This record gives sequence, C-alpha cells and structure tokens, in this order.
Amino acid sequence: MQGKIQFDYEQLNMNLEFPHKAPKGYRYESESFKRDVIAIWIYHCRRFDYNLGSEVRCIWGFYNCKTKEYFAPINSKTVGKRVNFSDTTPYSAMILNQTPLEAAFL
Repeated sequence: MQGKIQFDYEQLNMNLEFPHKAPKGYRYESESFKRDVIAIWIYHCRRFDYNLGSEVRCIWGFYNCKTKEYFAPINSKTVGKRVNFSDTTPYSAMILNQTPLEAAFL
C-alpha cells in the first residue's frame, strides 16, 4: 500500500508517491533541504517528558527531485549514499550492515 506525501518545495508543488506507509503511531513530513533535495522526516506521535511533550522526529532520508533518487542520511544535515528504495524500511533509508551470519538469521 502506498501513501502520498505532499511536498512543497520552494515554488514547486508536487505530489510524490512515497511507497512506504507510515507505521502505526508515526507519520511522515518533508521540508526543503537544498536546491534540488528535500528531507523526509518520520515523526513518532507519542509524547515524551524529556522534550516537554512535543513529538519526536527523526530523519528518514533525502530525496533528490531532479534525479528522482533516494539517499540515506549520515545525520539530519548530511546526505549520504544513494540507496535502492526496495532496500529501505518504513523507519529509515539507512541500510543495515550485517555479517553473513546475521543475514542468515533474519
């Protein structure tokens, strides 16, 4: 099942078919990051005391509007390597580094 995310990128208003559906209790939002890149954030809707009851957000990854490619984050301010979307999860675009033994058990 696919979910739509409304991306408002400067003067460009586009609907991006985002293949991941947000997990229960989460939602996605995006914001302009660089000229042709948008940052995709995942929000956890649960409230926590350490941040005065605000929602918690984490960078999911980045999307280049020009090349139509997804990128894993190094952190929320740095774009990492290009990723194959089928290798990502609804929680992050970061690829798990697993040993062959770990991969055999999953």
